[in-house]
Amino acid sequence: MRVVLFTGKGGVGKTTLSAATAATLARSGRKTLVVSTDPAHSLGDALDAELTGEPRELPGVGGLCAAHVDTRMLLDGAWGALQGHLRALLAGIGVDEILADELTVLPGVEDLLALSEVRRLAETGPWEVVVVDCGPTAETLRLLALPEALAAYLERLFPAHRRAVRGMLAGLAGKGSADSAARLDRTVDALDALAEQLGGLAALVTDPARSSVRLVLTPERVVAGETRRTRTALALHGIRVDGLIANRVVPAPPPSLRGPAAAWLRERNTEQRAVLDELALGADGAAVRVVGHAAAEPTGVTALLELADDLYGDDDPVPPPGAAEPALTVRRTAGEGTALDSEFVLDLRLPGADSGPLDLVRVGDELVVTVGFARRPVTLPSVLRRCAVVDARLGGAGDAAVLCVTFRPDPAVWMR
Repeated sequence: MRVVLFTGKGGVGKTTLSAATAATLARSGRKTLVVSTDPAHSLGDALDAELTGEPRELPGVGGLCAAHVDTRMLLDGAWGALQGHLRALLAGIGVDEILADELTVLPGVEDLLALSEVRRLAETGPWEVVVVDCGPTAETLRLLALPEALAAYLERLFPAHRRAVRGMLAGLAGKGSADSAARLDRTVDALDALAEQLGGLAALVTDPARSSVRLVLTPERVVAGETRRTRTALALHGIRVDGLIANRVVPAPPPSLRGPAAAWLRERNTEQRAVLDELALGADGAAVRVVGHAAAEPTGVTALLELADDLYGDDDPVPPPGAAEPALTVRRTAGEGTALDSEFVLDLRLPGADSGPLDLVRVGDELVVTVGFARRPVTLPSVLRRCAVVDARLGGAGDAAVLCVTFRPDPAVWMR
């Protein structure tokens, strides 16, 4: 089962193109689900169908189902139960009820619920491909980065080893009370379920064999700039981009055409082609496809299939994933065994990182990397936790950019 997430700057046509991709996949004989996590649901408009939170099969092509995620309903489900358990736990240690309500409000919970629902739909249905119409790029980056960030936050707040030994937390729920102990058990069970869910979500979005992101843009310099930054941010979080789609490309007028309209078309086409050439040079193996500017907006399965023919031709819209180069690798560059003169280099692939600000901070066992507007705490492999950072540099350029961080053993904690 493959999951392909479509995103892009607002208004570039990602909903239409995700719906068209799903339609042509279903026509090829694959059971396909297209689902929207965009709060401004327009997937139903593109498909010309009424959608709900549960998949429904659409007429026009066999094997095509669609749904949209309604996070308002999900808030009252599993998250509401966990929030209730946490409130009870905080009340047991004397926290004021109003303050307990505020402490159990989790920023970004709607994004987490949306992604969890996509995972549920993907893993419980008969789908071979799940196409996800995500929100604009900033919302999508937050959605995809959230599981890992929240998992780290949960581990700091309620470490797994303490949850496993529940007696150590009994005092938090009130000593000597059977009801308090039962309440603690329910809370820990809910926390364990949340930790499992976060781990599963993080594994899903970062597994290149199961998931990938497809970026939609219009060939304009501002939009292309945001697309490049998005690719860098996704690479920082270990998420694979499998293609770029340039939408609404205007045709070049015939040489015989004269007048203001022809002059505008030529200028516009020249500008767009220059942007497309730059994108193609920095594609890093991700296909760049082009869709012409249509006179009318395609709605309904028939029109979407025509659009898909223009977009993919005879190619497979979701080909089998090739071998993915790991985003993070560690190599030894000096010494051997446990020698103090050893040296290690951590390589982190960050396509496009050379075009924006880059910041690096060591915090305990993590390396906090900030590229532009994206930040990720990278948990260091065990051997590097006993080392000190002695150098960092950005090698390569464009899509070949790699952050190289050099480590040497810290004599105070190194293995002897």
